Amino acid sequence: MFKVDNMHRPRSILLLPQHEHDPCSSCAARGYSVCSAIDDKDLGRLAATAIVRDIAKGETFIEEGDSASDFFNVTRGTVKLYKLLPDGRQQVTGFAGAGHFLGLAVSNTYAFSAEAIEPTRVCRFSRPKLRELLHDFPALEERLLQTACNELVAAQEQMLLLGRKTARERVASFLVNRLETAMPCAGPTDSVALPMTRSEIADYLGLTIETVSRTFSRFKAEKRITTPSNAEVVILDRPWLSGVAAGLQ
Repeated sequence: MFKVDNMHRPRSILLLPQHEHDPCSSCAARGYSVCSAIDDKDLGRLAATAIVRDIAKGETFIEEGDSASDFFNVTRGTVKLYKLLPDGRQQVTGFAGAGHFLGLAVSNTYAFSAEAIEPTRVCRFSRPKLRELLHDFPALEERLLQTACNELVAAQEQMLLLGRKTARERVASFLVNRLETAMPCAGPTDSVALPMTRSEIADYLGLTIETVSRTFSRFKAEKRITTPSNAEVVILDRPWLSGVAAGLQ
């Protein structure tokens, strides 16, 4: 049986069936997303509440200013979060990957836009149905509160980065953060996936594309990183990079 997604941008959305067996139990992001707050025996209830959506690269599925009627749990892929000025200028405010929960806000409208920068899968929860889940599963409510607190800490770190850090420290901070974000998904690793463009990285860090490229080149020349491709960085000296990010190098 299929659940129908009534959102107004359906052109590249694949609606997935809620199989008789519980789809949540086989979800790769279950162990480190908000859904981990729900016991295995209750996953059927969670699966019945969520609508799974596959989103194509380049598609915006949250529009700043639209009614915040839904929440999204990213289970695969990477999403660019951004805000727009009236003249069309864009500011990238973050990147969300598997395990991130999008849409938490006290406002009735979305404060940001979200665009998939690679093929992405999300679980969509309507506001009324999520409210029912929070009522029935207090542990889920606690986990969402923790998520909101973590977002506040991340926002403060970003303000510090933009206000005080040098270009070298900003790029190092970005790579260290990407590495730490990947670990819940991939386990211990030195490989950092970069599905975003250099332009998007520069926008997020408040730098020019040229500065980002030069900084990557310097890190490579110093044999601190390698770049097998534009979409991947391998960190060769993590303690050193962490030191640069903290302003200690």
